[in-house]
Amino acid sequence: MSSDIKITLPGSTVKTAEKGLTASFIIEKFGLDPDKKTIAAVVNGNPVDLYTPVTGDAEFKIITFESREGRDIFWHSTSHLMAQAVKRLFPKAKCAIGPSIDNGFYYDFDVDPISADDLVRIENEMKKIVAENLPIRREELSHGDAVRLFRDLGEDYKVEMIEDLGAAMVSIYRQGEFVDLCRGPHLESTSLIRAFKLTTVAGAYWRGDESKKMLQRIYGTSYPDKKSLDDYLSLLEEAKKRDHRKLGRDLDLYSVHEDAGGGLIYWHPYGGRIRTLLEDWWRKEHYANGYEILYTPHIGRANLWETSGHLGFYKENMYSPMEIDKNDYYIKPMNCPFHIKIYQTSLHSYRDLPLRWAELGTVYRYEKSGVLHGLLRVRGFTQDDAHIFCTPEQMVDEILEVLRFSMRIWKTLGFSDIKAYIATKPEGSVGDEERWEQAQKSLMKAVESEKLSFEMDPGGGAFYGPKIDLKVRDAIGREWQMTTIQFDFNLPDRFEMYYIGEDGQKHRPYMIHRALLGSIERFFGILIEHYAGKFPLWLAPVQAMLINVSGDEADHVKSVRKNLNGRGIRAEMDLRDESMGYKVRDAISRKVPYICVFGKKEIEQGVVSVRKHGENKSTLMKLDDLAQIIDEEVRNYR
Repeated sequence: MSSDIKITLPGSTVKTAEKGLTASFIIEKFGLDPDKKTIAAVVNGNPVDLYTPVTGDAEFKIITFESREGRDIFWHSTSHLMAQAVKRLFPKAKCAIGPSIDNGFYYDFDVDPISADDLVRIENEMKKIVAENLPIRREELSHGDAVRLFRDLGEDYKVEMIEDLGAAMVSIYRQGEFVDLCRGPHLESTSLIRAFKLTTVAGAYWRGDESKKMLQRIYGTSYPDKKSLDDYLSLLEEAKKRDHRKLGRDLDLYSVHEDAGGGLIYWHPYGGRIRTLLEDWWRKEHYANGYEILYTPHIGRANLWETSGHLGFYKENMYSPMEIDKNDYYIKPMNCPFHIKIYQTSLHSYRDLPLRWAELGTVYRYEKSGVLHGLLRVRGFTQDDAHIFCTPEQMVDEILEVLRFSMRIWKTLGFSDIKAYIATKPEGSVGDEERWEQAQKSLMKAVESEKLSFEMDPGGGAFYGPKIDLKVRDAIGREWQMTTIQFDFNLPDRFEMYYIGEDGQKHRPYMIHRALLGSIERFFGILIEHYAGKFPLWLAPVQAMLINVSGDEADHVKSVRKNLNGRGIRAEMDLRDESMGYKVRDAISRKVPYICVFGKKEIEQGVVSVRKHGENKSTLMKLDDLAQIIDEEVRNYR
């Protein structure tokens, strides 16, 4: 039985199998997948194709579409399927890259412009390839053989990637006549890709570099069955209706001006009003939770960024320096070093800690133009940043308090489906093992204490500390990565921070970064889409629209507006020389919570006709009653 190997299954069950059996055979032998949903397998931590032989003792598990890893494999296999179809229809096309992304895949091609009609043709060709049931198989080639293969095929982009890899051996995948450079793994056959849809085509610079050639990028998605695809496409249609770029324009919230600089946000009066409401509330909540609020400069001398390590590790994302008094100054990409400089202005005892310092600090980071996206990916943004400096003994309580605070904020904002991801120590990390262990335990304890759903992300922490990421689901089920609670064992050492302990000696404080909303801009984009532009009353830029039936009521409407504004209610009036119906429809399209109509009858009776957004009926009520309803609704929400 010397040829037998041990297979350790999930749950630590150990089985014996013959050496050299394929992953697929092991799955069948031990009944690991009765529903036949396996896409690939994991052998000793490495994802492998199902036809891969297992030649030694192994920890073994299956990968299905339900996992992130499985979806990546499925979608990447579909990108190969699409590339094969494109090559059949456009033989002169050259393939660049085709990765999986959050909800599907894309592939970049050097080809003449692709039209919407071409997408239909490509889909039809993909269906033919699926019907051909082509096996998808991995091969390994030497560097030289791989270069010759792709050079002979005229695939210049693949040759460039192989040269850049510089590896002695590279892997390729074949399906029929199509071959692609790829790490894998992949599905076993094209026949397994049963439901797919090509969604859009766009331009994309090769390797995101504006100085390189513009390629054609085709986006798509796929699922193991048609129902799942149809459900996703319905979600996609709903997402289009909620697109913050469209709603931001329709509701007059913000704009971006490429001629004045891409990725920079111009807040309009209504958007500015919402932002002010959010920021005022943010400050109030932070003060109530023991934070102090800081304001720091927008630029700093190069030596500051050298000490922090940003010039060594982050320079490509920082804007070019300006010379002031013969010194280079950089626009800040982060607030952390400034908070540390404030910490160093005085001597701190263990009795002074913890210090909780927060800032709505505007930072600037260089992003390539191809990745800019409305409010979600910008070059200048205001980070709701906070740093906590504490002793090791305070660490667990501080993490728990930050997590509780974060949960309260998100639930007040209307997000109740929240999941935590705990990222642990990666290779190449800094800081001693004991501090990492203490920090990781404190993160785990906090999440468990809050009974929060969570997943582990082994090795996913930053090199300078472990972290918790909170991801929230919006109204249509999309998950967004938002709050980060991040330990930092690097900056306190680089800046030689210390406090005086109870023993009278110098000790290094623990530093915790905490970005709650992430950035005001990105959060606002997500908030727009979550509410589809219909903000809760406390955030609505206009809470009540006052409409006159004719010119005779104009003066009365003006006095009502003054009355409501004096009570802190955001009321506006529409006195345009348009029909009452037109003005009501306009207020509805602007998603104003309360529409108030004043005609001769209402004025005589001392009432107002009130229609709430989303309702078809109007109610007559006194102005004082309307003001009370608005006040109570705002108080109850917050």
